[in-house]
Amino acid sequence: MAKENKLAKEYSYSVTWSEKDRAFVGRVAEFSSLAAHGRTQEKALVEIRTVVEYVLDDLRESGEPIPEPLGRRAYSGRLNVRLSKDLHRRLALESSAQGVSLNNWINAKLAR
Repeated sequence: MAKENKLAKEYSYSVTWSEKDRAFVGRVAEFSSLAAHGRTQEKALVEIRTVVEYVLDDLRESGEPIPEPLGRRAYSGRLNVRLSKDLHRRLALESSAQGVSLNNWINAKLAR
C-alpha cells in the first residue's frame, strides 16, 4: 500500500463528471495518463491522489524521474505561438487600431 506522500498533495488535480462512466473522474495534470473514478467528487479526488502516491512510490523505487508539480515550476513569461498568416495580420490590424503593441493586444485578449 502506498504511504502518504507529501509531494502528492502538491500536484494539480481536477474532478469532473463523466456521463459515459456515470461517475466522477479525478485526473492530475502532471500525469496525464492517470485517472480514477468515484461516486462523489470527494471520493474521486481521494482515489486519484492514492493512485499518484502509488506512482510516486514506484518511480522512486525504480529511480525514474518524478515530475515537478506545476505550482513549483518557474515560468519565463515567454511563449512562442505559431498562427496562420491571416490571423497574425488580423491581430496586427486590431492592435494598430487600438493603438497598442501586438504583444499587449494578445495579452489583453488572453487575459479575458
